[in-house]
Amino acid sequence: MNNRNDSLKKAKDTTWDVAIIGGGATGLGIAVDSATRGLKTILIDQSDFAKGTSSRSTKLVHGGVRYLQQGDVALVREALHERGRMKRNAPHLVRDMRFIIGQYRWWERAFYTIGLTMYDLLAGRLGLGRSLPLSKKTVLKEIPALARENLRGGVVYHDGQFDDSRMAITLALTAIDNGATCLNYVKAESLVKNQDGKITGVIARDVLTDKDSFEINAKVVINATGVFVDDIMLMDAPEASKKVRPSQGVHLVVDAQFLGGDSALMIPKTFDGRVLFGVPWHGKTILGTTDTPLDEETLEPRALESEVDFILKQAGVYLSKKPTRKDVLCVFAGLRPLAAPTKSGSTKTKEISRSHKIYHSKSGLVTITGGKWTTYRSMAEDVLNQALKKANISAKPCSTANMKLHGYKENVDRSDWNYVYGTDAEKISAISAHDKSACEKIHPKYNFTKAQVIFAVRNELAQTVEDVLARRVRLMFLDARSAKESAPVVAEIIANELGKDEQWKENQIKEFCELADGYILK
Repeated sequence: MNNRNDSLKKAKDTTWDVAIIGGGATGLGIAVDSATRGLKTILIDQSDFAKGTSSRSTKLVHGGVRYLQQGDVALVREALHERGRMKRNAPHLVRDMRFIIGQYRWWERAFYTIGLTMYDLLAGRLGLGRSLPLSKKTVLKEIPALARENLRGGVVYHDGQFDDSRMAITLALTAIDNGATCLNYVKAESLVKNQDGKITGVIARDVLTDKDSFEINAKVVINATGVFVDDIMLMDAPEASKKVRPSQGVHLVVDAQFLGGDSALMIPKTFDGRVLFGVPWHGKTILGTTDTPLDEETLEPRALESEVDFILKQAGVYLSKKPTRKDVLCVFAGLRPLAAPTKSGSTKTKEISRSHKIYHSKSGLVTITGGKWTTYRSMAEDVLNQALKKANISAKPCSTANMKLHGYKENVDRSDWNYVYGTDAEKISAISAHDKSACEKIHPKYNFTKAQVIFAVRNELAQTVEDVLARRVRLMFLDARSAKESAPVVAEIIANELGKDEQWKENQIKEFCELADGYILK
């Protein structure tokens, strides 16, 4: 069981080798890498782990077919190799998925088969399967709900699919298993510098108690805050230029019937020249994504009406049953931390890099930005290697490329939600065996149980109703209305586990329901 008070005391009393600000994919990857090298490692996040971008992806572990089209072979090769490692290191969370591209013009089948064969070759021994041309009959067997008019056949290729925030929690637990301290709801308020102007730590505050700030002493501080990296860089150097240009991606969650099968749909060229996906996920279908440049970053981005209309219209071209606003169970938006363009005034996201960038300040702050979920591990290795070298800290070499993550389990039953826990599912079963009421569902339409809520609080650092319903059991991202209806029972369980009063429960329910309203289309 994770004791938050003990972790906070340790944070104050220890001199750390590595302090990481940011608990998304990259920060958590760095924590795992650092801890497994034998370094004293602490990670803090102003909110919950993966609260921002890292829980709002298209749920793909992929090389990036469109980057191959753009000629970025090196980026695609790296991502494909990391895709294979993610599946190998966490097979309970990452799986192979078949993606179908429908052929509607005579030349498309041969064109895409040739291009995707190159995609397969770049993956090498870490490939998931061969790309092959398909007949019309086979395409419709894979995606029964695909529009049939003018359909000639198609192409299948393989990519990975996963649960993003579950992967984030798995990384946090892996880091903790290896001696790291990971604290959510601890906000970095300023950086500590010595007389020479070198950073020696972070002034942080426990957001949940709002008590006085405290100091975290560290030999090196790494800024891995995604779309918020500029905020931390400005703490270090107020004259620093912006390094990130956020790009918003919106997704709509609809019923599984809109695809009708277990394979995913890839639309290679939408009205605006992007790709669009229809991906099966936990018994639903995710449709997305958009690519809208924004000037400001926020923890709770909201979908623009134009983005929602775009996805519905584009999906309707390719699906026999056209989705409408009333079919949308959840709409969620995420901000990609893209490296800012070098051309002044450029707003085109295709001019903004998806590869990661690392910055070293005069004071010793190390910042990493860009990248994507698939390359989180290699990004962590890269930035930690550089940070340790700059700070003259000796450590073991990186071992994460072939490391089994927390809960590692092969051949899981994906028809049961418990598969996301891997071997930890046994601990949830033990909770249910000890308390029969824990077997009860938190909502009649879904199989999430009270035992999973208890486990999230005791073992997965969940502190709020949102933590549980958005990022531990994912109900808000599957069906926001049902998540609202589940809030009272979840608040009751958390209050019992953490010793909270009635006022806390009422506030939690109110705050969560107001938040969930933003995930519901009116």
